Amino acid sequence: MAGGIVVFAYSEVGHACLKLLLERGEMIAALFTHEDDADERQWFSSCAVLARANGIPVYTVEPREGDEVERVIAAIAPDLILSFYYRKMIPERILALARLGAFNMHGSLLPRYRGRAPLNWAIINGESETGVTLHVMVKAADAGDMIDWEPVEIGPDETAGEVAQRIPAAAVAIVARQIDALKAGTAPRHKQDESRVTYFGIRKPEDGRINWTQTSRQVVDLVRAVTVPFPGAFTSLGARRLMVWQARAVEGHGQAGEVLSVSPLVVATGDGAVRLDHFGYEGEGETVASADVVVALTLGDILGAVAT
Repeated sequence: MAGGIVVFAYSEVGHACLKLLLERGEMIAALFTHEDDADERQWFSSCAVLARANGIPVYTVEPREGDEVERVIAAIAPDLILSFYYRKMIPERILALARLGAFNMHGSLLPRYRGRAPLNWAIINGESETGVTLHVMVKAADAGDMIDWEPVEIGPDETAGEVAQRIPAAAVAIVARQIDALKAGTAPRHKQDESRVTYFGIRKPEDGRINWTQTSRQVVDLVRAVTVPFPGAFTSLGARRLMVWQARAVEGHGQAGEVLSVSPLVVATGDGAVRLDHFGYEGEGETVASADVVVALTLGDILGAVAT
């Protein structure tokens, strides 16, 4: 039977929003999601498992014009396409197959932080607030009219992982408020203010390298933005990579990257110093500070210096 909702979803937000739709008894015609990456930490629930448990067909192929995804969705002829933290762009031809439109849940308060990894970027940039926005999907990423949004506070010492735990509830609140209007074709639309747009790209593990010439606040913000469950911030100690999972700004002065104290481990920054409270060599996991790291350090060592 034609109609219903086609859902594209992944991660914890995708799982939470899909769960809400199922609890409401919405007609979910199909789920498109991603195969889990064996190299990625799986800290979130599986949308695929949830869908299969409820008898929903699951597809993990990437959507492209003229491919299997387009044929499947064309046959469904859905009323709505809803995307919740799906990681790929959906072609316009596929978006146009939804009778009442296609809508995406983005992890920022648009028009700021369009693009990838908005929560991590917000914390790196020292923001005190983030949120989620439901918007119309168009050709350009995150550029369509806004339907609804929900703010989420970022505490001054919170990590991205801690803030991320509150994001699903904000997304669910929006879906609960707007799903009936979306199904009726009466959801409000608000143009984005193009003068306020900011855009940030995908982050890679290598982007976690600490620049000790930055301010202490910038170093601490990077650490809390990419710590568990993300790949982590790091510096180098000789030829080895030293992962930093927790840090705080403290008093101190020296050359950027200079070890000012070994126990506790205090390192100079561009305007002061930071204390590394949780660190270890790469590959050791997020354990307490390794004894051999401390033994290997002496006052005056420069972290991040190129090994010779």
